Amino acid sequence: MTAPHSRTLDRDTVLCVSLAARPSNIGTRFHNYLYNELGLNYVYKAFAPADIVDAVAGIRGLPIRGAAVSMPYKESVIDLIDVMEPSAAAIESVNTIVNDGGVLRAYNTDYQAVADLLAASSFDRTAPVAVAGSGGMAKAVVAALRDTEFTDVTIVARNHAAGGALAAKYGFAYVPELGDARPATLVNSTPIGMAGGPAADSLPFDDAVVEAANGCLDVVALPPDTPLVRAMRARGLETISGDAVIAGQAAAQFALYTGVTPTPDQVREASEYSRS
Repeated sequence: MTAPHSRTLDRDTVLCVSLAARPSNIGTRFHNYLYNELGLNYVYKAFAPADIVDAVAGIRGLPIRGAAVSMPYKESVIDLIDVMEPSAAAIESVNTIVNDGGVLRAYNTDYQAVADLLAASSFDRTAPVAVAGSGGMAKAVVAALRDTEFTDVTIVARNHAAGGALAAKYGFAYVPELGDARPATLVNSTPIGMAGGPAADSLPFDDAVVEAANGCLDVVALPPDTPLVRAMRARGLETISGDAVIAGQAAAQFALYTGVTPTPDQVREASEYSRS
């Protein structure tokens, strides 16, 4: 896909950012594509903050209109926010900050993106589901599973306190390891499989667990064809990959920042461009 024409930045250009330990170009390209497509005087830039407290203070002080929040900051920014909107407060996890005249409001568009994708899937709602992880993204995923009527869910996490608390909140099970269990649907809400990370070539579940499963959801967007997704697709099984999650949540962020809701075709084009 051809990149859209460049815009001239001026003193009225509105700045939006993303804050992540390992930022990618996906969000930057997605948002800037739509700003160009829709003729909006905005620009988007990704950052790896040296200090998250200082970074959030900068959003308020510059002022920056909005910020996407990625791992590992989705929970650590909560105490720095003025207003927790229901989507973030319900799961105690933030992926979007909107600056309304110096008042910082927190949202979670991850939840809605995952819920929409699960609702459109053909995964068996009554079959066992295993969710790897217990952090901010796992909170969004588990809430979405509950709200799309999945009934047999187990959180698998080494952090006993976080994993147990997450499971208890939604009435699901918690285990530190799956052991002999063979869930039908696997969900990865950890950085395992992320390009550039220490586990880029790893699976979030044991080989035997992956081989027995019927499908997966992997929130890792870079690359979208993670080892888990590749293993499932090689057997012709249903997958939801991280590029679909990030496109859905980014479109919702875009609307919060700009007040403009992109069309499905515009979201698809921006998503394709973001990965080109």
